Amino acid sequence: MSRIGKKIIALPDKVTVGVAGGEIKVSGPKGNLSRALPRDIEVVQEGKTLSIRTTHESRRAGAMHGLMRTLIANMVTGVSAGFTKGLEISGVGFRAELAGTTLKLFVGYSVPSIYEVPQGITVKVEKLITLTVSGIDKELVGRVAAEIRGMRKPEPYKGKGIRYAGEVVRRKVGKSAGA
Repeated sequence: MSRIGKKIIALPDKVTVGVAGGEIKVSGPKGNLSRALPRDIEVVQEGKTLSIRTTHESRRAGAMHGLMRTLIANMVTGVSAGFTKGLEISGVGFRAELAGTTLKLFVGYSVPSIYEVPQGITVKVEKLITLTVSGIDKELVGRVAAEIRGMRKPEPYKGKGIRYAGEVVRRKVGKSAGA
């Protein structure tokens, strides 16, 4: 059995969980999420707690035990509190603009890079160089932030580009003038 899989998930107030037909549905004040359950995993609700169990002992069931517990815990956190990821833009003239669900990034190319924000995700632009990606699905928030960062990754010589908030980019020394 997985150490992580054995941990019990505490349900906050206003969060409800339903398991039916091999699918788990979690709903809360911020929205609803659902995910298919593998055939080796069962979810048992006891009052305001959830426990994840395996139906039989196998290598695959053990591998899925901890994974599904973490995914379900992330679903519960998402519908109750949500997830956010911060991005910072650095570089002379680099900036971002948001018009509806279209994000325009001016990051050193001849034309602005355009990114369509998917449904269920909100992006806020603060001071033209700080972005905040938020939503209830942790996986989707992380993927959107990675796709935006991938439009202009920070380069190691001047540090220009889009980076995660708090990310440290190791700088390289440029060429020396001569010897």
